[in-house]
Formats: sequence, structure tokens, C-alpha cells
Amino acid sequence: MTRLLRSHALGAARLAALAAAPSWAGGEGTELRDMELPPQVDLQPHRPRPLVELGEPFLSAGTLSRGWRLPTGAVWRPQLLLFGTWRTAVQGLKAGEREVAEWANRLDLYANLRLSGTERVLVGFRPLDEDGDFAGYRFEEDPDWTGGFDAEVRTAFFEGDFGEIFPKLDAADRRPLDFGFSLGRQPISFQDGLLIDDVVDSFGLVKNSMRPGGSSNLRVTALHAWDEVNRPFNGAGAEAHPCRLTGLFTALDLPSTTIEIDAVHVDAGHGRPDGFVAGIGATQRLGRFSTTFRALFSTPYDEKGPGMDNGQVLFGELSWTPRRTHDLAYLTMFAVEGTFTPAARDPDLGGPLARAGILFEAPGMGRLGSPLSADATDAAGFALGWQRIRAHGRRQLVLELAGRTSTAGRENGEAGVGARFQQAFGRRSLLQLDAFASAGQGRSTGYGARVEWTVKF
Repeated sequence: MTRLLRSHALGAARLAALAAAPSWAGGEGTELRDMELPPQVDLQPHRPRPLVELGEPFLSAGTLSRGWRLPTGAVWRPQLLLFGTWRTAVQGLKAGEREVAEWANRLDLYANLRLSGTERVLVGFRPLDEDGDFAGYRFEEDPDWTGGFDAEVRTAFFEGDFGEIFPKLDAADRRPLDFGFSLGRQPISFQDGLLIDDVVDSFGLVKNSMRPGGSSNLRVTALHAWDEVNRPFNGAGAEAHPCRLTGLFTALDLPSTTIEIDAVHVDAGHGRPDGFVAGIGATQRLGRFSTTFRALFSTPYDEKGPGMDNGQVLFGELSWTPRRTHDLAYLTMFAVEGTFTPAARDPDLGGPLARAGILFEAPGMGRLGSPLSADATDAAGFALGWQRIRAHGRRQLVLELAGRTSTAGRENGEAGVGARFQQAFGRRSLLQLDAFASAGQGRSTGYGARVEWTVKF
């Protein structure tokens, strides 16, 4: 509290100094002006126009339509938007006998039917990849075209709020009827993707805006998923076994921290071991540092087997802005005992520890994979990086040093250095350049690079 009072006092002193300084209408600098100015709307960027928009324009000024009033009392103003992202990359890797040289493409297309501020239907496709095979070309010993057209629906869900759909049930808005829900094939992520990061067929129910004593918000989410659950035994290119998840997820906002406590029951089916996966996380500000600490574990109910093992993960990240810069410095650390098994994870995202840094991160397209292993089995590691931000955020350079070692006496430690350059072009395009080199115990030095062009429309 003392630190906050000092900040307020400093702000008041600065304000007094500005008020005492001379002011001129139309002058330059930080002085206060004595001429009334209208809203400076010309300084706002033009709205982004989607590929297709039907109904009320996206983020546009104007008069709202009357809409359709439902028998429940809700008013819907339908708006259909078509948008997407195209990514194309040339990427290569040389690590001992393993060589990758390819051109890979990924296209994410979405149709968003907005019915109101809380209700919508979203349908998504990825027509250029199927089961981990992305459209493009392989330049290796047997060059050949890859991939093909895939019309499978990758995302399709409806989400809304019970109280907003049936406002007549509580015309005075006094009852706790504001329950959010979603149903369909939808992206789910908890504990920064360490616990769940997948697109699954599921139903979710969430209650928000609860305020236990001393907190500003408590969110409770119940989720049941019955299909499209990616486990280690049914990833890309393997036969998918039916698997069900049932979980409870909470997030509590306190004055100094946000605490997440999540638990998931895994019903693997087909004679596979069922199990339990849980995690707790805390995100807060400690002095000049933004910090997140997480602890997760997985355990089978009986004997371990494919898709469920005993494991614990401790994960921490610190970031700060060095003085006199807009840059970001960061340090992530992790320690794993046993083999931690996430409840669900998209195979395109790589291993559970992908969030540790750019050297642990998979590109999400093609066969390149991550420069350093993101596997969560008996390991300890770190990533130390610096993100330089220039041109008002339109240009970025990340430099990173990272490594991991075995905590079970295995000689499989590895370390690497990496760099990532990103430059925005116009309002819809991004150029990304990645380069890395790695070395490890008992294996040859590896190196690689990739060039990616992204267009959002």
C-alpha cells in the first residue's frame, strides 16, 4: 500500500508540474492545452474488413438494426463474417542422419455467425492438411508433392449465455441466471496449455462474476468431452481411440494474484488405463517482475500404460521490461519427475513443454518439430530470452538460449540457441524468420532455419 501511495503522489506531482507549465493552443509537447478539441477520431486506424461480411459491418459506426425479437425476449442481430489465416513456410533441418527440407502450407478458414453480443456459431476448416500431412513439397532424396484437400470440419460450436437468451425469466436482472455455455467441436486450453490444449467435441458450462470475500471474481467451468480427444496413443497418423474427459476448472482473482485450480478425469476406454490429471497455477506481479508458477501431475488409477503415466511438473516463468526500453526479457524454468501426461493435446503443437520458449515450440505445420525436445519425462530445463521491440511493435527480434537435462541419469541433455525475427507488412501480412542450432550428449550438432509468410484476411 505504501508503494501505491508513493506512485499516486508522484503522479500528482507530475500533474501539478504540467498544470504550472505554460500552454499554447496548437503547441507541441506535453503541456496542457487551453483550447477545447473535438474527439480525434482521425487518429484511429480504419476498421479491418473481413473476407466476407453480411449484416451489420464488423466494428463499424452507424445505427443498429432493430433485429429479431425472440419469444424468450432476446433480441438477435445476425451478422456473418468469413475470415481466416494462410501460412506458408520453407523450412529445413539437419541433425545427424535426420534431414528435413520442405515447403508447407496451412489454411485456417472460419465462418462466424454472430447472433448477439453473447451468442454465436463458429465453423472452421483446415483444407490444406490432414493427419499431420500439410500441402506443399518435400525437397529431400525423393522429392514429391504432399498433402491434399480436406473438407473435414475442424471447429463447429455454439456458445451463449442462458440469462441473455431467456431475459424474460429475470426481467429485473436479480437472479443468478447468467450461465455461459458452449457445445460442439471447440478449442480448449487450461493451465497455459500444459493441462489441455486441443480441439475436442465437448459441452462446457461456466459461471462467472462470483465474488467470494476478498476477491474480485471467481470463475467455475465444468466440461465434458466425448470425442476428438488427442492422447499420446491417438495422435496424428494413428488410429483414434474413443476417449472421454470430465473436468472442473476454477480461476480466482485476488488483489495480488490469480489462482487456477483444475482437475480432469480421463476415461481412456479400449482397455487403456484411466487416470486423473490436475494442476494449480498462480499468476502475479512481484515488484518489476510478471510471474507465473504452475504445478501439475498425472496419475493412472491402476497400472500405468499407453496414454497415462505417473508424472509431476513444476513450471515457472518470469518476465520484465528492462529500464528505458519497450523490450521484454524472460526466463522460464521447468522440472519434471516421471512422465507427465496431459489430459489432451493437439499433436501439431508438439510436446507439453512447448511453452517454455521458442526453442521448445513446434511451428504447427510440416515435419520440422521443435529444435529442443518438449517431452515431459524426467527432465529439468530453462529458456532465457530477450525480445527487442521496434517500430511501434511492428518489428520484433527474439534471441534465446535454452537447455534441458535428464533427472534420471540418462545421457540425453541438450542445449541450443535460437533467433526469431518478425516484421509486419501493411495490416494483414507478417514475415517471420527463424534460425537455431543445438547440440546434445551422444548426438551430432543440429541446425535449421525457416521462413514463413502469414496473411490474415
